[in-house]
Amino acid sequence: MPTLDWLNRAAAFTSADQVPYRLLEQVSAHGTPSADNLLIQGDNLEALKALLPFYRGQVKCIFIDPPYNTRSAFEHYDDNLEHAQWLSMMLPRLQLLRKLLRDDGSIWVTIDDNEGHYLKVLMDEVFGRGNFVANVVWQKRYSRDNNSALGDVHDNVLCYARNPELFKQARNRVEPDEKTRSAYKNPNNDPKGPWRLVPMTGAGLRPNQQYPITTPSGKVVYPSAGRHWAVLEPKYLSYVQSRTVFFGKNGDSQPGVLRYLSEVEGLVPWTWWPHEEVGHTDESKKEVMVLFGGDNAFDTPKPERLLQRILHIATNQGDLVLDSFLGSGTTAAVAHKMGRRWIGIEMGEHAATHCLPRLQKVIDGEQGGISKAVGWGPNANDASTTGALFAEAGTWNGGGFRFMRLGALVFDAHGRIHPDVRFATLAAFIWQQETGSAWAGNANPTDPGDAANAPAKQARPGTPYLGTHYIFNSCSSNENKGYSPISSIKTAQCSIYLLFNGILKDKRPASGNVLTQAVLDALLALHAQVHGAAAASVPLLVFGEACRLGAQRLTLANVSFKHIPYDVKAR
Repeated sequence: MPTLDWLNRAAAFTSADQVPYRLLEQVSAHGTPSADNLLIQGDNLEALKALLPFYRGQVKCIFIDPPYNTRSAFEHYDDNLEHAQWLSMMLPRLQLLRKLLRDDGSIWVTIDDNEGHYLKVLMDEVFGRGNFVANVVWQKRYSRDNNSALGDVHDNVLCYARNPELFKQARNRVEPDEKTRSAYKNPNNDPKGPWRLVPMTGAGLRPNQQYPITTPSGKVVYPSAGRHWAVLEPKYLSYVQSRTVFFGKNGDSQPGVLRYLSEVEGLVPWTWWPHEEVGHTDESKKEVMVLFGGDNAFDTPKPERLLQRILHIATNQGDLVLDSFLGSGTTAAVAHKMGRRWIGIEMGEHAATHCLPRLQKVIDGEQGGISKAVGWGPNANDASTTGALFAEAGTWNGGGFRFMRLGALVFDAHGRIHPDVRFATLAAFIWQQETGSAWAGNANPTDPGDAANAPAKQARPGTPYLGTHYIFNSCSSNENKGYSPISSIKTAQCSIYLLFNGILKDKRPASGNVLTQAVLDALLALHAQVHGAAAASVPLLVFGEACRLGAQRLTLANVSFKHIPYDVKAR
């Protein structure tokens, strides 16, 4: 596959691995205290790395609107170095974003023609060329640009998926537009409502679909030359039975199938998005001027309707949305109004001056942008609409979010663990290190020691058990063993245990952080509770500060030991 080459390319490919992990520190909470939406101020490369242990493989949709590199993002570099600097900036961020995506997730990146083609090749390399979904063309202007040789009227939105087939199954259709609806008429006052006629022929010759059809007038018709009936005869007869075949006003024309507007569940999204459907730059500027005033308006916002279209296609209520170039906060605002969970990252001071007040207005029920279209706000009449939230019947609850900043390094330059790190934080890092996925035992990275905020899927709060790592193998059918044509077999690789922060709460050495015979006995008893009769066949992987047992005793107990902090990856 062709790849890009630029100055510092090799260093750019390893820079994400060199970024240290940091803690996330809560600055303030807004709205519902239990809300897990996060607004993070800080460098987005460091912030993405900080999120990785907690959200790896959890994000359903990523939308980013990165700098377009129009000779302003890196003004201290000449043109050639500016381009290389932009590529080196984008690459490690795309690498981390890919790790955060769910298997059925997608990433959408807005860009113009200045770097769009280079970004396409770069994303081919990071996400895989076969995972490219589409290049959406967004008509961002409705008036002509007379200052250029060719007027710039569109931006590109590149869409990639972790797994295109899963994304295709999961993505939502879009509502028919007015042009589509206008094609449906009801000239005969059909009680089923407006309809249009769909031709019942297809190009090419298929012998089993060349059967004769007798019209109501008695005329026998065949497909036109070089064509065939679009369905087999039994299917055609079912159309006749259901009275959804139309033979023209005189009942002697080639048949067509009646398609009713009421039966249209939605349209497959296409790649041309005119401004009438998703908004334009003037619309977005007016939206932010209402929010911030003319003097504080953001330079290049995106209209809320554009984000609404993307999130409608790519997500459902409750899914997690991430924007690591949050800008004025549009992605988070739209996600919130549509009932999605969200994480927004912005490095600049406008994380506090723009994003924070904007999102506060959202949870207060502001009525700009898409609010009325999705039923968002305290005056919404229908609690079933996508955005309306009601804590109790008739009581407005706009949700909430937490404002975060990047805190101390989790590991210092020598790999030592920061004293502020609690058990669940280290557990998340260790679980990601060993399994390549987010730890299911912690849902709150800002307060990871609070078991009440950590509804474990596998982990048992208050114990050293983090969970069991499984691998899934697909196999072909085997009639003797009763496998289905494609079966997934789950095999336990190991159960992971962490001795840290005195999790055993006793008087053993270092409060149980050292693997002694007594601690091992306690772990084996817990292991038996977790796995029952299968416990002996599932290996134990134990992390602790020291081990007082010999290799033979560990082997006998089916235990592998790793030392904290030396066997915990600092990067």
